Amino acid sequence: MANNSLATKAAMQPHLFHSTPKPDVLGTRMPGIYGGLRRSYGSIAVKSTTRRRKQRMPKVLNHGDTITRSIELPNPNENAGTDLFRKKDLDYLRKNWRKMTSLNYWIIRDYHVLVSAVNVLEPDMQRLTNKQLQAKTKEFRCRLRDGETLDDIQAEAFAVVREAARRTLGMRHFDVQIIGGAVLHDGAIAEMKTGEGKTLVSTLAAYLNSLTGRGVHVVTVNDYLAQRDAEWMGRIHRFLGISVGLIQSSMGPEERKANYTCDITYSSNSEIGFDYLRDNLGQSKEHLVMRWPKPFNFAIVDEVDSVLIDDGRNPLLISGEAPSDAARFPVAAQVANLLVRDYHYNVELKENAVELTEEGIATAELALDTDDLWDERDPWARFVINALKAKEFYRRDVNYIVKDGQVQIINELTGRVEERRRWADGIHQSVEAKEGVDIHPDTSVVAQITYQSLFKLYPKLSGMTGTAKTEEKEFLKIYQMPVVEVPTNLTNIRKDLPLQVFATASGKWEKVREEVEFMYSLGRPVLVGTTSVEHSEYLSELLREWEIPHNVLNARPKYAAREAQIVAQAGRKGAITISTNMAGRGTDIILGGNHEMLAEEIIEDSLMCFMTKEAPNIDMDGAPLSQLGLAKVKLSPSSLGSLAKTVVTVKHVCQRDGEIWSYREAKSKISASLELSRSKDVNELESLAGGESSTFRLGPMIALAYLAVLKDCKVHCTKEGLEVKRLGGLHVIGTSLHESRRIDNQLRGRAGRQGDPGSTRFMISLQDDMFVKFNFNTEWAVNLISKVTSNENIPIEGDTIKNQLLGLQKSAEQYYFGLRKNLVEFDEVLEVQRKHVYDLRQSLLLDDTGICRQRIYQYMQAVMDEIVLRNVNSHKAPRYWNLRNLLDDFHAITERAFVDTFAGVSEETFAVSLEHFCRMHIQELDTFQIQNLPVPPDMFKGIHAKAFSFKRWLLLTSDGSVMSGKYQDNVNLLRKYFGDFLIASYIEAVRDSGYDNTYAQEVEVLHFCILP
Repeated sequence: MANNSLATKAAMQPHLFHSTPKPDVLGTRMPGIYGGLRRSYGSIAVKSTTRRRKQRMPKVLNHGDTITRSIELPNPNENAGTDLFRKKDLDYLRKNWRKMTSLNYWIIRDYHVLVSAVNVLEPDMQRLTNKQLQAKTKEFRCRLRDGETLDDIQAEAFAVVREAARRTLGMRHFDVQIIGGAVLHDGAIAEMKTGEGKTLVSTLAAYLNSLTGRGVHVVTVNDYLAQRDAEWMGRIHRFLGISVGLIQSSMGPEERKANYTCDITYSSNSEIGFDYLRDNLGQSKEHLVMRWPKPFNFAIVDEVDSVLIDDGRNPLLISGEAPSDAARFPVAAQVANLLVRDYHYNVELKENAVELTEEGIATAELALDTDDLWDERDPWARFVINALKAKEFYRRDVNYIVKDGQVQIINELTGRVEERRRWADGIHQSVEAKEGVDIHPDTSVVAQITYQSLFKLYPKLSGMTGTAKTEEKEFLKIYQMPVVEVPTNLTNIRKDLPLQVFATASGKWEKVREEVEFMYSLGRPVLVGTTSVEHSEYLSELLREWEIPHNVLNARPKYAAREAQIVAQAGRKGAITISTNMAGRGTDIILGGNHEMLAEEIIEDSLMCFMTKEAPNIDMDGAPLSQLGLAKVKLSPSSLGSLAKTVVTVKHVCQRDGEIWSYREAKSKISASLELSRSKDVNELESLAGGESSTFRLGPMIALAYLAVLKDCKVHCTKEGLEVKRLGGLHVIGTSLHESRRIDNQLRGRAGRQGDPGSTRFMISLQDDMFVKFNFNTEWAVNLISKVTSNENIPIEGDTIKNQLLGLQKSAEQYYFGLRKNLVEFDEVLEVQRKHVYDLRQSLLLDDTGICRQRIYQYMQAVMDEIVLRNVNSHKAPRYWNLRNLLDDFHAITERAFVDTFAGVSEETFAVSLEHFCRMHIQELDTFQIQNLPVPPDMFKGIHAKAFSFKRWLLLTSDGSVMSGKYQDNVNLLRKYFGDFLIASYIEAVRDSGYDNTYAQEVEVLHFCILP
């Protein structure tokens, strides 16, 4: 009995050993997750699953409680067979102990209650007709109005969406995707591995929360993904009667307003942020595009770590043109070229800082013919320092590209060009001067907000990504969103090969080339991840020298235009793809290739040469993809026949009907035809293709040809996918450690999707940018490598060096976390003022115009209060007050409009009158007079004006501005006295202007909205 260890007892009854939830991760946004998920899913009976779960699940303990249970000890007389089984159980426990003792394990286990409820409902939903299924949306909304909650209808709503997806897209939500949807609905982050169908998961929570009618935002990282998801996933929502909107950067205000009013709106993160800022700069109600007064309700952020963490480094800014001396930038650029690093100036790469030395200052002053670089009348210091920063820190094809005579920024984390973004503080102009392009005017910030502050405006926020667990502390601290790791549908069998470290960059690139060549000889597809345009093109040159066919994907327009096609076909046999971080997110890499995109390429290749004589614009339409080394699709006779008929029709339309299309128009025509193939069945298309007009028949004929080719492509891709799996799947090569482990994990995640085989290998050199930028001490690693080998092409592997280098990577992460933390703390100060000003602006724009005049009166009274209170004391008699200074301040604020009125009032007269007034017991507030003092203009006539005057008195006496004292009431009366003068003078000025009251109120609103 004494030999029965805790592990043995746990093997016998593992359900008893339940880790207590940690109190520091309790989130107010998601009581369903960390509160034990004690939730009723409607009236659904989950049969025996729930009963068994209740028997297994231990009591949820409070923090500090202890587990006291009686555990049945094993019988020592059991036979050897039982011992064998017990040993297997013990081995299983050892392997799964960490998982079973994690909080995430028990959270996922609780979510299986919902999954069971949805599965029970699935047969009932399958029996419904389309109309009956669509009617469920109206039923849900009625139930919500009758008092039910979203949690009450969650299981049934998820079952409806699952069935709608099956009917519209031919896709059924897996059980783990149901869990992902529940995590999103609970306001948490669902971490789901690449290829697990996050896009489909979002439809569950989006549909459920859209039933409230308050709007749902599905936020993506760029316009392309927003449009793709709105069209693709929008088919589910539209089938169920939910309106779907899309926000794109090219849309005007009216389009935006219409799309924001939809039940579900797809948009990129930057568009939502800029629309919010623009709305708060609007000058009339008609300029607003969002759902005011409550524009934010619930958001699902795709690639949430990219949006909230990576983009969180830089605030969103709306800039206006600022006065600048554009002629100084080229001169400063020439001076910067004269200065020598480490002699004339010193550089701090980590901080992006430049400091001029004494020699540098003297040389710059001599070159610019000035005595002082910091002379306020002739300032040159800012221009010279910015020119040096442009020279040292901003590298072409790394930080930016030059396109059409413009400097365009490359996002260092996504690898994409951000056309509308510009560096601030004169940096962009300095880079333009360095490149010799036209210099655009400098800008000043008109409005700004950080992504952290923007997304905290949502009462309910959730997100999904493949890499968030490493940043969970930051998500909890800033957004109160925990991260829930959703299990994969199939076991991940990807092999992550050991990290290889090289002493030099040249040795690393040569080894990368060798590995690519070896994999190409095997027929395995390869994805090579690089950190910049420069590195991707350098590797491309190496492979071209060795005649290895490949495709390149980076920020250059000719490659970026075909991003989706390049990534979609990166899983074909023998495909070699070199990419920056652009390949880390978005389109999945399917082994064998994406049959839909492959069919689209075949249709375009077959028809475009007949539909247009115009050559494609490489920068706009993309460079042709390399098909060398890839197997061609064998088309069936029926597909070839359908293509031939379509070609004949195209020729007929072009020759007989005189139709002439540009390249973009022809491509748009094909895209519309492909969309037609998705919305209509074959019989409808054949009926349309039999029409009399050849122009009208063309679209349906292209659609029929596409469907025929699609079948062949599907067979081809399936067969090729099986062959690629047999060879080992996609091989991913990382050529550098990024400044965040998440970016590396995103690249790794491209291989091994949905249980596919795959492998990854990272090859780094000690000359990589990250080690240089952060000035990490890698001398120990160089010495270690030199002891092992003198050949720079031979790498070293091992846990010791791997752990040391990963420690350096974590240091970089901590540095950027500090930057984001400082940005958030700084923005919290601005947030108070911004919220006050923006709330005021919106209330003025949306409320009755009369409210604006009341605000003006309040501000006038506040101005007079400040003057009065700094010159009086409620504990002293009026003769001790600074009445002369009070009158002087009053005349200054009114621009001496009442100098004649108070001309005969001396300080002594003022004090005597106030003291006499103090002895009075009763006084009418709207007509009161102070003896020997001027009477305020009688502008408070009528019941509304008198009510306003009395209300203002009540506010004055209850606002707590005056300290308690013997003369407290007299101070308040004095505040009202001078406030009446100021307000009455304004009313009189408005009446004397000759404008009608409505026009005057509109002018007041306009001025209020401009002034902040």
